[in-house]
Amino acid sequence: MATALYRLGRFTYRRRVPVLAVWVAMLALLGLGAVTLAEPMALTVSIPGTESQQALDLLERRMPEAGVGNASARIVFTADEGGTVTDPARMAAIQQALKEVAALPHVAAVVDPVIAQVISQDQSTAIASVVYDVTAREVTDAQREALEAAGRTAASAGMQVEFGGSAYQQFELSHTSEVVAVGIAAVVLLITFGSLVAAGMPLVTAGAGVVSSLLAIQLATRFFELQWVTLVLALMLGLAVGIDYSLFIVSRYRHELIVGRPGEEAAGRAVATAGAAVAFAGLTVIIALSALAVVGIPFLTAMGLSAAGAVLATVLAAVTLLPAVLGLVGERVLGRRGRAARDTEGDADRATLGERWGRLVTRFRIPALVAIVLVLLVCALPALDLRLGMPNDGSAPSSSTQRRAYEQTAAAFGPGFNGPLVVAVDLRGASDPETAVAAVQTDLGALPGVAYVAPPVLGQAGDTAIVNVIPATGPSDAATSDLVEAIRERAPSWELATGAGAYVTGETAVAIDTSAKLQGALVPYLAVIVGLAFVLLTVVFRSLLVPLKAVLGFLLSIVATFGAVVAVFQWGWLQDLFGVSAPGPIVAFAPIFLIGILFGLAMDYEVFLVTRIREEHMRGDTADEAIAVGLRHGARVVVAAAVIMISVFAGFMLQTDAIIKTIGFAFAFGVLVDAFLVRMALGPAVLSLLGERAWWLPRRLDRILPDVDVEGLRLPAAGGESTAGVRTQTAPGQALPETAE
Repeated sequence: MATALYRLGRFTYRRRVPVLAVWVAMLALLGLGAVTLAEPMALTVSIPGTESQQALDLLERRMPEAGVGNASARIVFTADEGGTVTDPARMAAIQQALKEVAALPHVAAVVDPVIAQVISQDQSTAIASVVYDVTAREVTDAQREALEAAGRTAASAGMQVEFGGSAYQQFELSHTSEVVAVGIAAVVLLITFGSLVAAGMPLVTAGAGVVSSLLAIQLATRFFELQWVTLVLALMLGLAVGIDYSLFIVSRYRHELIVGRPGEEAAGRAVATAGAAVAFAGLTVIIALSALAVVGIPFLTAMGLSAAGAVLATVLAAVTLLPAVLGLVGERVLGRRGRAARDTEGDADRATLGERWGRLVTRFRIPALVAIVLVLLVCALPALDLRLGMPNDGSAPSSSTQRRAYEQTAAAFGPGFNGPLVVAVDLRGASDPETAVAAVQTDLGALPGVAYVAPPVLGQAGDTAIVNVIPATGPSDAATSDLVEAIRERAPSWELATGAGAYVTGETAVAIDTSAKLQGALVPYLAVIVGLAFVLLTVVFRSLLVPLKAVLGFLLSIVATFGAVVAVFQWGWLQDLFGVSAPGPIVAFAPIFLIGILFGLAMDYEVFLVTRIREEHMRGDTADEAIAVGLRHGARVVVAAAVIMISVFAGFMLQTDAIIKTIGFAFAFGVLVDAFLVRMALGPAVLSLLGERAWWLPRRLDRILPDVDVEGLRLPAAGGESTAGVRTQTAPGQALPETAE
């Protein structure tokens, strides 16, 4: 593998102009396709096979007039303090506002609060429902603005008017996150390299990879339904790994120049060594994300494959575009500091902070191991209370109209009014449909946790009915999930007694089913990617214990991150510091994505650091000396890469959306823990304890496994011969020039 990448690096360096032209042409074509063919992205999720989805499908077939699946909005009219909405002047204003709303484009129906009897007992609040003839993702900003303009005409009569509902599910991504993240990354790169040119290389390469992947995702919406969060994941992940991957290669390329190699040879060796580590690290991320397909949830599969495509784009940019750009800038990538190091033959004899850290960890390996494991396990304790859910208007920013509408509704009608359950009743098997529906309605009203059961609505064909149930608790409360389960447990008895089938659906039930399905998939998915990773790392490191150490360290990072996420976003610890407006259940698909992405990112640092340590060990160093020398050359780059990645992810916490904020925090905390505690401290301590045994591999397995030569030990030496035999020609502790960072 190293030899093939060596040739690729030299080729792209030498043919830099044609390579750059290909990249520019590809970006232009993708941009043209995205502009002309892109479709709106989905704002909601569905999981085929769940009862809630089956009920929705039933209602769409049998009762299309109900508008199931279409966008809906809620207008909450609240009289000023001491007033009532039933006051003639206020009621007239409400009726006039609703008349204007009904005349808006794509509004199919407006439900009057008087006719529907949706007026609070103290008559301070009334709620009107608006049904559209399009889906939520098809409602435009202009249509929402028109709805608000029409509805707020009632405010002149002394009322507060707020809006919520599925029509207000929208994707708003502030570009502050990217600007902050890229700015911090630029500062870290400048400090790391001491050169503006070198600092710019990873940003340019990562930018090309990210832009190409985002354009490809936009183009794919023409042919597939993709959720809006797909773009955020691709942007977040592409920026983070793209900058890191390019950082590794630029760092190695600079070293090759410093030790005296010409530009083309330096590019070839940088791509062969650091590029091989990048390729394997990227492969682990791609496998982890693609493995989401085994969960069997279509929207999750699409998101995973899209994010995997973003990683693939950044890997390709790092090993093809980056050498071409390096060929254009030449030795200017060294900067003043690099040229000084080359003129003085580098800093081979000076111990770096990374080397001193490595020697400290190996000296106090047992205390370090025990302390880190204890810290991570303490962080993991809140994860025992992990609850999953889907965001709703109650998790919207406190300044938004959706949040105000949610709170006013809860205050006037009870928290359950924000999450009504829809019971779809199939009457085709009932001998007396009206009696069957009445029996279901009566039984529902007797269940614990039910605040109100609305009169049933019969379909035009008379074979289907809808019964709306208002829970006594909010849509995110565990008691509401218990109520859904209780209704489903009673359904067979209704069918046995009346012949009518009953199924629970509605936005709240869909969220509950989605959360349950995703929570059940966590352990199987974790088992799949851990197993695949163990095989990959065994091939890379030619060891059984090193991959085992890597996987166990990852598991510690994951449970610690889960604990931190629960503490902040579910329990509300430090919620003001992190801008959490409404603590509640964790976004249902965040943990499974966290497992996949954090695993891949953790393996980035594992592959980069441990291949460097193994390289030193294969060249004759003792176990502890190999660790110290490996950290000497790799720690600075890994620290810089981790800081950049943490900054990128933390920058997305500036977003107001609960999903983006949760994912950004989880990824940032996960990388912080894994890079600094697990890979830079726990890993070296374990390798030191294992000593020579760390690299044990059964002979039979050794003969079977392919030798991918990630370390580049068989690359041509200066005179053209292989360097594979060098491992026996160096004394322990002596670092060869071509193996430095």
